[in-house]
Amino acid sequence: MSERPLIGITTSDRKSHIAWLFDWFAVWRHGGRPRRLSPSRPWPERLDGLIIGGGDDIQAHLYDAEVQIDVRVDPQRDELELELLETFIPQGIPVLGICRGAQLINVYLGGTLDPDIYTSHEGLKRRRTVLPRKTVDIVGDSQLHRILRVSWCRINSLHHQAVRQAGRGIEIVARDRDGLVQGIESRDHDFLIGVQWHPEWLVFNRPQQRLIRALVSAARASWRPA
Repeated sequence: MSERPLIGITTSDRKSHIAWLFDWFAVWRHGGRPRRLSPSRPWPERLDGLIIGGGDDIQAHLYDAEVQIDVRVDPQRDELELELLETFIPQGIPVLGICRGAQLINVYLGGTLDPDIYTSHEGLKRRRTVLPRKTVDIVGDSQLHRILRVSWCRINSLHHQAVRQAGRGIEIVARDRDGLVQGIESRDHDFLIGVQWHPEWLVFNRPQQRLIRALVSAARASWRPA
């Protein structure tokens, strides 16, 4: 019997093998048992923790926005992730949203997104990199602040959408120096956090690895062997 809590990680069906290895390693190194979840893969009845991962844009109609041209969406994945949140949030399992995942959590709770930050923020510098090139300020005494143990950090940036209006029970707890939302968390759940960056790529960054470790630790705390 495995003593590692089972952590589901959502992906698209077409995610690269290398990108999935980063997801897998991020959870495994901190004591979790990663399980890939995608539209073509059946998902288990029980999970101990859930990561809604990064990927394509979220369909605009899900947050009452105009459809954007020349963007890639994955309707089957949207459906899968919304169903996962609907199933597992009421069970109280810890959930971490990464990049698209943070946006999806906000949309699930009735919030809205900025469909394209470069259209709505004139002159915004384009920073698309897996390297930590952007600075984010963390709200003091937030759960994210307590986990990362820093008031600011350097992060990577692979997004062109962002949280606009917070959903039900959601607090905005991190912004970058351009004012864009970079971190959210729920007031109504013990562990429901979303970050706009990709901590799984920052393998040598201690604050970012604390975030993955905290998710696994929270899953272990409520873990019940099958």
